[in-house]
Amino acid sequence: MTPAAALAFVRRHGIVLASGRGRVPNLATEIAGGPIRGSWWGHARGQEIFRTLERLGASPEILVCRFVDGKITFVHERLWPALARVAGRYPAERVCQVRQSHTAAGRHVSHDRPFPDWVPAGALAESRALSEAEALAALSVGAVAAPPRKARPAKRTSGR
Repeated sequence: MTPAAALAFVRRHGIVLASGRGRVPNLATEIAGGPIRGSWWGHARGQEIFRTLERLGASPEILVCRFVDGKITFVHERLWPALARVAGRYPAERVCQVRQSHTAAGRHVSHDRPFPDWVPAGALAESRALSEAEALAALSVGAVAAPPRKARPAKRTSGR
């Protein structure tokens, strides 16, 4: 799969897992042409999967985060306003931008950029025009369910 085809796959689906099982399409499986047993690193197309994931993650159209079940997730820019609108419903680590790098020693390192620091001004402005219901529908809430809001503790008054 070419990087352009991988980008088209994410554009079409909007939200895609890099690998692993989940409630949204999986790019590694798509590149492999079918289910992968075990880790994709050991798959015959493992190098192609790695290169494609790396290139896709560098695209300015793609947010790399841990949105779906804490797994590496690609979100196309068309969904950034919806994600920004409902980001408060999700744990902060799910809506952080994740950039991955490899050290000279070969270690894998993740660098998180918190929400909303990664969100372009235009996407934030668009998010304000969306209702929460519209945003959740755009994110296909059936596939990527938001956790319920936490109840806020009642305010205490001293009675003095």
